[in-house]
Amino acid sequence: MLALCFVLFLSFVSAAQDFSGYQSDGMLLEAGFISLFFVPPGLRPGFAPEHPPSRASLFVLQWEWFRIYFESGVVKLMSGDPEWRNFTAMDEYYQNGPLPTWIGWYVQHLPHWFHAATVWATLSLELGIVWMLFLPRRWRIICFFIVTPWQIGVILTANYTFLNYLVLLLGVLLLDDQFLSPLLRENWRKRIHRQLGSSASLEKLQSGSTQTVRRWWRLAGLSASAIMLTWIAYATTAEMMLLRVPLPKWPIVALQPFRIANEYGLFAVMTRARYEIEFQGSMDGQNWIAYPFRYKPQALNEAPRIYAPYQPRFDWNLWFASLGSWRDYSIVPNTELRLLSNDKDVLQLFAGNPFPQQPPQQIRALLWQYWFTSMEEKQRTGMWWRRELRGLYAPTLERTPEGQIRVVQWPQWESHQ
Repeated sequence: MLALCFVLFLSFVSAAQDFSGYQSDGMLLEAGFISLFFVPPGLRPGFAPEHPPSRASLFVLQWEWFRIYFESGVVKLMSGDPEWRNFTAMDEYYQNGPLPTWIGWYVQHLPHWFHAATVWATLSLELGIVWMLFLPRRWRIICFFIVTPWQIGVILTANYTFLNYLVLLLGVLLLDDQFLSPLLRENWRKRIHRQLGSSASLEKLQSGSTQTVRRWWRLAGLSASAIMLTWIAYATTAEMMLLRVPLPKWPIVALQPFRIANEYGLFAVMTRARYEIEFQGSMDGQNWIAYPFRYKPQALNEAPRIYAPYQPRFDWNLWFASLGSWRDYSIVPNTELRLLSNDKDVLQLFAGNPFPQQPPQQIRALLWQYWFTSMEEKQRTGMWWRRELRGLYAPTLERTPEGQIRVVQWPQWESHQ
């Protein structure tokens, strides 16, 4: 079942192209593939005492967990972004991310010393605390109780899809059976012991030839696991060291199509402002109506919500597009083009269609800059956001009576950055 899930998600990532170029996709594919050698086989294997997880697969999963943190810390320092060096990276972090949350709105209004402290804590955790993985058992347990509340805080204050949920679950591997066993209900512990005993008894009753076949089968599986896990471990370690040590690159290149040995680096450079693209339609070129979005900020009186682990990829791509030029993000003019024909698939990405009877004659994409309102302003007006128009983001398109598409107006600049 896990193998089927891996193949299906890899197929989706390959087909989605621009909608799947996120680090979280690579993290899930890498963890899913390594887990093929970690979990027992079968559709409903239960505790599967006859298939205990290998230590090698456990370590490679822990190694992925470590790299996500450590490589993210390294890129923060290597990027040269002054916000990390000046301890201002978190001052507007909650506002400027892809999809803020209402909890993040309140955290944003905490004093600067709090945000500076979270910068220090982030760098300390990513560059220092995660090394506790390689220390004795007691230190790993302490590390778990440090990183777990941290990930929960990130989940509550920002919508980073399933990324933080995945890192949170990988962190559970810092614990062991000795720690977890007392937390189980008594009947669960008895059930596990019964299965372990019955599995050992069954193996003794099997014939010599059956045991021989099983041993050879296990040896073949162990050999395949050893090759793949060593390959992944080498590729991911080499990616971290290539800048300083010349190592063979072909093992890395061979795994790239499968995205199971990746480099990670979150928030190397902080986003310094929040921009939003808004699509508007018109029947006469004078009166414009906005298309309402499902997830990303738009209405000023609407509280930002929590959507993770779900990822609205259309809204995410528009957030990235808002930071650059429409020429680099074809999703914007392509969306304009399809809205001119009331394309059903594209309209499903929006919360509603302001032109249900017939398509609009013109479509434009405006660029707004958004800010969280202050505490005082929210209490007075009830607004969560305020915004200011920056101008036309992409060409305004019109469908002529002959059915052709022409440009009515070009944007005045290619990028606001």
